[in-house]
Amino acid sequence: MTLMQLHYMITISETGSLNKAAELLYVSQPSLTSAVKELEKELGITIFNRSGRGVTLTNDGAEFLLHAKQLYSQYEDLMERYGEHGTRKKKFGVSAQHYSFAVKAFVDMAKEFDMLQYEFAIRETRTAEVISDVSTLRSEIGVLYLSDFNRKALKKLLTQAELVFHHLIDCQAYVYLWRRHPLAKEPSVSLAQLEPYPCLSFEQGDGAGFYLAEELLATGEYARTIKANDRATMLNLMVGLNGYTLCSGIICEELNGSDFVAVPFAGEDQETNAGRSDGGGAGSGEEQTHAGMMEIGYITRKNMLLSEMGERYVSSLKKYLQIS
Repeated sequence: MTLMQLHYMITISETGSLNKAAELLYVSQPSLTSAVKELEKELGITIFNRSGRGVTLTNDGAEFLLHAKQLYSQYEDLMERYGEHGTRKKKFGVSAQHYSFAVKAFVDMAKEFDMLQYEFAIRETRTAEVISDVSTLRSEIGVLYLSDFNRKALKKLLTQAELVFHHLIDCQAYVYLWRRHPLAKEPSVSLAQLEPYPCLSFEQGDGAGFYLAEELLATGEYARTIKANDRATMLNLMVGLNGYTLCSGIICEELNGSDFVAVPFAGEDQETNAGRSDGGGAGSGEEQTHAGMMEIGYITRKNMLLSEMGERYVSSLKKYLQIS
């Protein structure tokens, strides 16, 4: 197996076509096809399914590509750092649940680098896509939260994807409201007080398990719900419909504006979801946190060292969250 072969396989998987890959790689299609067959024979697996519509990864191929991307990325980093004529733009991506502090930390990190030499990406997205992006190396880091409600299920998903959760901070849940909301000046707000108002929930996709939600409680525990798929729409709904959402309370006014407030959520007496038979809560013997608490952290691939950008991003996160 050679690094060139790995580069070929990665390019084919990204284009989904031997013809397109051959054009990008400046090799003939017969040579590329031969390289695929030789590697498949050496490994004893079939990497691609071939059809008239292009090529797709087999199950074995998908697993192989995860390791190939990781290995080839490290090779590129070495060549960029130590190679004589390194000109490749370094890539760095973050996928996160909808947290303004995650975007703020990204902005602070990106300012430290020359944009001409780097290709950056920040993705506010669904929980499942945060996990998928980091698992497939589309993003180096993912930002999400754990709680008693989702801990057991999410840790299982992370383990299956060979990902590691790194703790950043524990924080009390807050109710995020428009500044002129009737409850905005309350010292704390309970679920009963929120009943007349719609809970704004980030859409997680059809068939997504409730443990993937970005809210602390199951959807059924809210009297009224409205789903949105981006932070700007959610803020508009807070103003137009007096909606609310439960969040960490770590809000960046620089990005979200000053028209919104975070009020402590009085959820101490709320029944926790621990021990649910559907796997949504923490089981016996697992680490427990309060039902009204959120454990914010970031995820990475197992046994993968952070790049310079990754280290700077985590440092920016800790600085913004005031973690020593």
